[in-house]
Amino acid sequence: MDKYAIIVAGGSGSRMQTEVPKQFLTLKGKPVLYYSINAFLQTYKDCKIILVLAEENMGIGQEIIDAYFDYGSVTIAIGGRTRFHSVQNGLALIPTEECVVFVHDAARPLINSNLIERCYQTALQFGTAVPVTDCKDSVRLVSDYGNETLERSLVKLVQTPQVFIGKIILPAFFNIDYKDKFTDEASVVEAFGLKVELVTGLHKNIKITNPIDLLIAETTMDM
Repeated sequence: MDKYAIIVAGGSGSRMQTEVPKQFLTLKGKPVLYYSINAFLQTYKDCKIILVLAEENMGIGQEIIDAYFDYGSVTIAIGGRTRFHSVQNGLALIPTEECVVFVHDAARPLINSNLIERCYQTALQFGTAVPVTDCKDSVRLVSDYGNETLERSLVKLVQTPQVFIGKIILPAFFNIDYKDKFTDEASVVEAFGLKVELVTGLHKNIKITNPIDLLIAETTMDM
């Protein structure tokens, strides 16, 4: 079955407090987004990469592709106004529903082949695969009526790659109207009336959001 990995790299990274978007910052001598692309190509030689970038960053994105990857291994899609629209633009480049689609954050460079493969096998079996980790902190739910403790064993932290067979994710994204609650692909699929299958994620698969995260990623890569 064909494999497509949509790498979402359209964010501005304002919380990093840098002029350069976080996906282009240097991590161990290479751009952050290099590691996500490379992880998928190393796991599956036949995986087709769709890199979603803000229009103003397409030039630097193409330079990175040309510097590190073979010609034709990565296609660029233009990002949209939200993550939903960015992923939708990436999905529009997939010509068939007979495929498996990975959607991954470019800002999660510590992904590895083991997690990719486990998500892939789960998606083949159940149609969906969403990696999650346990919540280590106490959790409270805040509402208009106050706040209350939640049982943290019932709370999971969601990661990427989120993986779906094409016959699920493509109809979901192109037959449903955008809603603010669509913060990831799983929420879109659920709104389309389908359940998602959870997979044990990887604690080191952090999302680089703040300056300290880049230091944590560098340290983790040395372990």
